[in-house]
Amino acid sequence: MAVVGFTKLQEIFRKGASLDIHKGHAKEVTDIVEQKLYDMLVIAQKNAKYNGRDVIWVADLPITKGFEETIDQFKKLEEEIVVKDVTEMLATYPPVLSLEVELENKLPEISGALLLTLAKVMKAIDPADRAVDHELINKAHEVLNITL
Repeated sequence: MAVVGFTKLQEIFRKGASLDIHKGHAKEVTDIVEQKLYDMLVIAQKNAKYNGRDVIWVADLPITKGFEETIDQFKKLEEEIVVKDVTEMLATYPPVLSLEVELENKLPEISGALLLTLAKVMKAIDPADRAVDHELINKAHEVLNITL
């Protein structure tokens, strides 16, 4: 199960970055976002363990000011992602520590912000083009790997 379906992904890309994504690229994009969410939880797990906890708190996540602003922008898009879809997707990855309820409830907006971040990076790479293609996805993925 993907963190978000194609129709929702399409809306986030259109509303958030004026990009058109085709169904053939949806899995590639959601795979990147899902891996980045998991990567964030791995770092959060390290932070929780460092602080002597066996539960990951929201404060453990490596969220920058810019990413926090992107979370707020995602909320303004009024595109809902379902918590259950995110937790089911995370269940396909190696387990991390338990998540506090507050963090679990924030997973959809964090996932949405990751989608929006990816879309905005694509737009910054090629502001003149509305179409998402494999090459653009790869370039944006490289940027996310460097920054997140």
